[in-house]
Amino acid sequence: MTEKTEIRTTGAPAPAWVFSQGVRKGPVLQVSGQGPQDPRTGAYLYPGDVRAQTRRTLENVKAVLTAGGAGVADVVMFRVYLTTREDFAAMNEAYAEFLAENLPEGAVKPCRTTVMVELPNEAMLVEIDAQAVLD
Repeated sequence: MTEKTEIRTTGAPAPAWVFSQGVRKGPVLQVSGQGPQDPRTGAYLYPGDVRAQTRRTLENVKAVLTAGGAGVADVVMFRVYLTTREDFAAMNEAYAEFLAENLPEGAVKPCRTTVMVELPNEAMLVEIDAQAVLD
């Protein structure tokens, strides 16, 4: 049986509660939901700006992927959580730009689900998690 390995990095905010930044088991790497926090201070960034928050959140996800030996091209699924439907277009633009910068040309884009929810911190407009599969 393949053991689970905790993934930790200073490139993403430390978990605030009782969970891991990421967990790898065999070829599967799951990244916990990340938010728009400064990795060094944990401060929530870009109040009211979902575009900037999405970018910071995706950079935090990428840091955990990298620490686990993966990249954005290895992601099979992103899950996006927004606090309001009105932020969807701006989030989607920032998400598309991030993929364009982090996927090789012609690469298969990951799957994605987007849902509207309440998030754990009032400053958060977006939270994103990811699942990657490594060869």
